[in-house]
Amino acid sequence: MPASASRLRTLRDYIRWAVTQFQERELFFGHGTDNPWDEARQLVLGALHLPWEMSDSYLDCRLEEDECDRLQALLNRRIEERVPAAYLLGEAWFCGLPFWVDERVLVPRSPIAELIEQRFEPWLPQSPTKILDLCTGSGCIGIACAYAFPQAEVALADLSFDALEVANHNIERHGLEDRVYAVQGDGFEGLPGQRFDLIVSNPPYVDEEDFADMPAEYRHEPALGLACGADGLDLVRRILAEAADHLSETGVLVVEVGNSQVHVEAAYPEVDFTWLDFRQGGHGVFLLAASQCREHQPLFRAQLEQARAASAGRDPDQ
Repeated sequence: MPASASRLRTLRDYIRWAVTQFQERELFFGHGTDNPWDEARQLVLGALHLPWEMSDSYLDCRLEEDECDRLQALLNRRIEERVPAAYLLGEAWFCGLPFWVDERVLVPRSPIAELIEQRFEPWLPQSPTKILDLCTGSGCIGIACAYAFPQAEVALADLSFDALEVANHNIERHGLEDRVYAVQGDGFEGLPGQRFDLIVSNPPYVDEEDFADMPAEYRHEPALGLACGADGLDLVRRILAEAADHLSETGVLVVEVGNSQVHVEAAYPEVDFTWLDFRQGGHGVFLLAASQCREHQPLFRAQLEQARAASAGRDPDQ
């Protein structure tokens, strides 16, 4: 521990010191905060189980020795190892709800939160009774949907058994075992014959170039939840090809693809995707109605087969 850090005694001392260190060491902020002050405040208050909205008048309270040791250890890991704050605290917030997280799942941060808070208005023709959170990770999207639609049954699907352990923990934490359940499977494989009024997915979509350029903080997240082929669309193609078989007559599909929006638009110029806008920031989320998924399913299936053939090094027409 630096000598200067040994003289820190109050909450304000630690927040100020952390801000300076975060800036000097050029940390990256993209897991729930976007600046060093908010990150430092989140870590310092969270480590001591203090509320984020606590009055600033309490920041000058002096800390006990064990509290100083705990804070210094966490801040050192954030600085030296570039571990995201959510993993250090074991908790992240999404749609105003707390979720348990660790390095088996991505840190919740999807702009889809804004859609959930708006109950997907004006896109849903009626309140959904069955919802699917595909590639659920921590379960944050599906669980937040369960709060937004209290009459709905919600499935949380993921390939990763590790991720589903975290999702199940969060189902129990929120007391939603009666209508939220986890399903293991690759894509829709664990859901044969099931149809949903709303399918929401934040799948892995990072292309090779973006994945190679990611800051060190992202290396703590599971690669399975981030990278997905040269253009990032390996799983998105499957979702598009199979969604029509799992949507109700008036269902809606919402998928986040982030920077890979350019690849989606290039791959499917014939499809009139609705690209959603976000007042709170974020981009690369499209919406398709069930009728559009049915209309374009032959195209989606053909594109999927072509991509698989190219990956296998064979002629797709053979």
